[in-house]
Amino acid sequence: MAKTRKKKKTSFRVKLLKSQIGSSKYQRKVLDGLGLRHIGQIVEREDTAALRGMVAKVAHLVKVIDRD
Repeated sequence: MAKTRKKKKTSFRVKLLKSQIGSSKYQRKVLDGLGLRHIGQIVEREDTAALRGMVAKVAHLVKVIDRD
C-alpha cells in the first residue's frame, strides 16, 4: 500500500474591530458563524475556502491577525 501524505492544517485568527450595529442581518449571521460576538474578541479558525469567503464578506468589520 502506498503511504499517503497528511496535509498540515493551517489556521488564521480573526479579530472583531467594529460593532455589528448598523450591519445587515446577513452580515450579523456571518459574524455569528465565525464565532465573533464582542468587539476585540479574537477567534482562531481553520483556513478553508468557506471561512475565507465569510471573512471577505465582513472584511470592513474584522481584521485577520495572522496565518500559520
